[in-house]
Amino acid sequence: MRKMGIDYGTKNIGIAFTDEGGVMAFPHGVIPNNAKLQETIEQLIAEKEVTEIVIGHSLDREGKPNEIHAAVEALMTDLTLSIGIPIHLQPEQYTSQEAKRIQGKNDQIDASAAAIILNSYLNLNT
Repeated sequence: MRKMGIDYGTKNIGIAFTDEGGVMAFPHGVIPNNAKLQETIEQLIAEKEVTEIVIGHSLDREGKPNEIHAAVEALMTDLTLSIGIPIHLQPEQYTSQEAKRIQGKNDQIDASAAAIILNSYLNLNT
């Protein structure tokens, strides 16, 4: 029942996973957003035996899809076609700022933001 959280960015992707019971999310790491992104995510899914994915739903301040949203939708489509596990969108506004406030600025902010997104989803859906 392990779930994966993704904080999608144009340069870096934050990754988080829940514990095996799918109860609480923890930051895992940051991977580059490059040509091997989908392959890397699929390897992590197989390695961690992920059963669901939660991706930050990127909207602008007015609640409308922003420039990242189209890339997130493309990733969701590609992952659905290749692995077929449920993928959910969870609002992600200000998660990076919250992560910075909690831990200070460092190179793992995106992973912490992914954990915040995933925990938010868990809190609303369990």
